[in-house]
Amino acid sequence: MPIGKHCKAAMAAGVLATGLLGGTALTPPALAQTAPAPLMRGPVSATLAALRGKVKYVFVLYQENRSFDSYFGTYPGANGLFSQPADRTPGFDQPIMNTDGTMSVIHPFRIGPKEYAADTDDIDHSHSKTVAKMDIQGAVPRMDRFSLVEERKYSPTGNPSLKAKQFGELAMAYEDCDTVPVLWRYAQKFTLFDNIFETIAGPSTPGNLSIIAAQTGDTQRALHPDEAVKGNGDSGPGEPVLNDSDPLAGSPLDHSAHPLPVNPHDFAGPHPYGVQRNQTYASLPLTMTGGGIAGVVKKDTDEAADTADIRHDIPAIAARNHKPVAWRWYEEGFDHEPTDPKGTDPVDANGTHASYITHHNGPQYFGYVANNPAMHEHLKGLGDFFADVKAGRLPAGGGLFYVKGGYKNIFGLKPANPDPKVQANFLGDDDHPAYSDAQISEAMLGKAINAIARSRYWKESAIIITWDDSEGDYDHVPPPIRRIDPNGAAEGSGPRVPLLLISPYAKSGAVSSEMGTQSSVVKFVDHLFDLPPLATLPDELEGRRNGEVRFHLTNMGPEDAFTSGIGDLVSAFDPARLAGRKPPIPASAAIVPDNLLDRLPPETGYGCKALGIVPVDYQKGIRNEIPADFNPRPNTNPSP
Repeated sequence: MPIGKHCKAAMAAGVLATGLLGGTALTPPALAQTAPAPLMRGPVSATLAALRGKVKYVFVLYQENRSFDSYFGTYPGANGLFSQPADRTPGFDQPIMNTDGTMSVIHPFRIGPKEYAADTDDIDHSHSKTVAKMDIQGAVPRMDRFSLVEERKYSPTGNPSLKAKQFGELAMAYEDCDTVPVLWRYAQKFTLFDNIFETIAGPSTPGNLSIIAAQTGDTQRALHPDEAVKGNGDSGPGEPVLNDSDPLAGSPLDHSAHPLPVNPHDFAGPHPYGVQRNQTYASLPLTMTGGGIAGVVKKDTDEAADTADIRHDIPAIAARNHKPVAWRWYEEGFDHEPTDPKGTDPVDANGTHASYITHHNGPQYFGYVANNPAMHEHLKGLGDFFADVKAGRLPAGGGLFYVKGGYKNIFGLKPANPDPKVQANFLGDDDHPAYSDAQISEAMLGKAINAIARSRYWKESAIIITWDDSEGDYDHVPPPIRRIDPNGAAEGSGPRVPLLLISPYAKSGAVSSEMGTQSSVVKFVDHLFDLPPLATLPDELEGRRNGEVRFHLTNMGPEDAFTSGIGDLVSAFDPARLAGRKPPIPASAAIVPDNLLDRLPPETGYGCKALGIVPVDYQKGIRNEIPADFNPRPNTNPSP
């Protein structure tokens, strides 16, 4: 593909990037324009070799919208809110404006059962607002404008309203094991990562693309500059994907004979979702197809358009002659769920199922998945996950299995908060504020992990729990700035998100500070299943090279190779367990008693005391100062 003319706007962004990034990333080898040679395998460490002999099933339980500090900022041993003095903690003290126009200072504060902290309203986590909250000065994020940026969204001029101030305060609230005890239980018994960042600073869709592609379209932009996202990236189609526009598949612009499902409310009402471009770069569903990829691709009903940007990748993957690796994306509402009443709505996601969140389904954005029945048969509903695990229907050779909740929950759980609006609106189980209850969400995770632990898959499993973005909540650790978006602003990395790894071969009660992003999940899968890293594929190499030549930007491409500071999560595994010198962790350690999942913590009393954990703020005797006018639900329950 020719390099073409330089774009003035992109060149300006490139000049900014050169100064902002302050260095050059590892440059991949030059790409020949002819058919590529087979992708070679690299050296394998002893730990990875042992891991490949033990782990066959990878489960990624992918939740929504929590920063690390908001959930684990007081977890003992982690790099948290009180790990260092306040004056050495970026953003610990932040400005906020009072309703009378005077300025005051706000710092992190704990909310819990008294505030019904499991149910909070949604704060702004768009790309532009996330970058503004990070407050990047001289290439260094100061992490000190979470409150003020949030507040100014609701009162852009003049004195803020009470609602605006309460949203600004909400950005600084954090929870602990009295709100999400099941998550802290997993951290206590397995491995918690405290140095994992968003691949892209922004909302949900970029995270759901990054978890399977280790990018959101930088190489597509590099190969097709006319497809670059416009403006600040918060709306409209464009590459890289920085917003929550729906996938083309299933949208009103999709004219295929058998479109994939879409939530019926996405394109109705006063604020309909936009429609994203077809994503055409490589992803795990492509590399996992293995040596038979050419035959699978030919089943695409729009093969020419869907494979134009992977035409060199396909023979390179085929040349390795790797056996296929099974994968599935289980998402609530994609198809008929077991709790759907027969003969009444909601029935299924094909126009009627209200629990399906279309823009959370990463694979649906790729035409070579959506338009190929051999590929989109890997997309399932949440109930299918539980049924497949219980019946032992996962492939015998192992594979990769994503699990996501949605707007509702299939277990009939309701929030502990008796407020009628909360009871009606917070029934979701994917942990997204404004519609999901945090305790219902961790109950869904608990039920999924119990199902795995009670199955034959436990002995060969690695379970990853992580989140797709940080919600716009405060986190004190400045992310590395690796890329610049087409508007000249920082693209990524974004603030930290939690990540837990559960396995019979994990370190127990460990905190790993291995640096990474959501792309680390892709890198782990690459390494475990001996797949070619996406960044090493020919078309992605060309996109990366074009980005360097066209835009003078480094790191434009998948983060699973060449990009420094992206770990592969292997630090979570205990070499002694892998080598057989120490027994594996038994399934019983992962199983949460059913009575703690069928009822929520306010009813069971399950929390920090039952876990035997003393959060760091309690250990240090830190006074918890909740603002007098604080409201965790300024939209749901407006203050008088």
